[in-house]
Amino acid sequence: MKPTDNLMDQHRVYKLVLTGGPCGGKTTGQTRLCTFFENLGWKVYRVPETASVLLSGGIKFNDLTPDESYNFQVNLLKTMIQIENTYFELAKSCRRNCLIICDRGVMDASAYIDTDKWERMKNANGWNEIEMRDNRYNQIVHMVSAANGAEEFYSTEDHSCRSEGVDLARELDYKSAAAWIGHPYFDVIDNSTDFDAKVNRMIECVCQKLSIDTGDRLLRTSRKLKFLVSGPLSDIQFPSFQDFNVVHHYLQTSGQRVQTRLRKRGQNGHWSYIHTTRRPHVHGQSIEVKTQLTQRDYLNMLAQKDDAHFTIFKKRRCFLVNNQYFQLDIYQEPSHPRCRGLMLLETYTSLEGDYLKRSLPKFLNIVKEVTGEPSYSMYNLSLKEDWNNTKKFCYSLHDLIIDDGQKHPANMKMLVNGKA
Repeated sequence: MKPTDNLMDQHRVYKLVLTGGPCGGKTTGQTRLCTFFENLGWKVYRVPETASVLLSGGIKFNDLTPDESYNFQVNLLKTMIQIENTYFELAKSCRRNCLIICDRGVMDASAYIDTDKWERMKNANGWNEIEMRDNRYNQIVHMVSAANGAEEFYSTEDHSCRSEGVDLARELDYKSAAAWIGHPYFDVIDNSTDFDAKVNRMIECVCQKLSIDTGDRLLRTSRKLKFLVSGPLSDIQFPSFQDFNVVHHYLQTSGQRVQTRLRKRGQNGHWSYIHTTRRPHVHGQSIEVKTQLTQRDYLNMLAQKDDAHFTIFKKRRCFLVNNQYFQLDIYQEPSHPRCRGLMLLETYTSLEGDYLKRSLPKFLNIVKEVTGEPSYSMYNLSLKEDWNNTKKFCYSLHDLIIDDGQKHPANMKMLVNGKA
């Protein structure tokens, strides 16, 4: 039995953080999400917001000295970690698939603390952001505050611990989103639709990450887009960003219509590990099943590496622009000549036309959209053989062109020095 077989046979435990600015719809969204997954037969645990639990006991920040405030934040974070761990342990013993919805996560604390105090807190407790942000949770969903784009609906009346005005709510909304920049699966749900559709988009993005077919229960509008970018880049033009080193290895598979790969992603010597399987869906859509790995699992699976592919090295830059989360992949050496100078920008969005154009980063030179173009597929980019001489080039997982039992590339373009 392959190591991956055990991973896929186990029941699923999915740790989700539902965060956002004041009056963003977290409470209603959490209730709707819980009902949706319970109807699918999942066990759902809802981790309460630790800050609300503690503050409802009579604590007022204005009454605390600076030292008391700092110590309270440390203890709040430790309490949050312990409460979450209690639910995480329960989920491990559950025989059903289990969704854990965390009302905010540990990185949200950094939005309410000065940077120097946050660094002091991490150093004093041996915390690092790869473990706290990337490895602790499977997905982060940020519900944008009504103060940012739906001001007429902003209210603090129904929340006993909330008193922020619109301007402060906007500021806190951005800070809470910025705290999660860098998580590999971070989704921002803005106010571009009415509230009911906003909640549906939130549920939809969770189902997409879990490869759950929702049929016609939700309007599927969000899709992954990819754009070709040309240099040079200037760091000073970027908003707040996080850079990561990323390494991809493709693994051997039993058939041409299944792709599996390993990903190692890290900062400052701390790493997270993911196993991904891509296969065509029965309705013609490719789905990805992602499984978080330990370092030991990752090293064991490297023995299955496919020698037909180069290892892919990237620098991945993550940032927020106009309430949109972007990842810029900058291909690094060593690489095939076709990857030299290549930069690809990715985002998930439901926007189209002029609305989409206005949401893209103006400081980047975006050459064109390349979504779905096989010449920009990482699977094809990593192939060792020349594309004109290989049978492994993948045009599509579901629309393969077959002739005498052989797969042939269709509309294939050669990519040299980042240009098609």
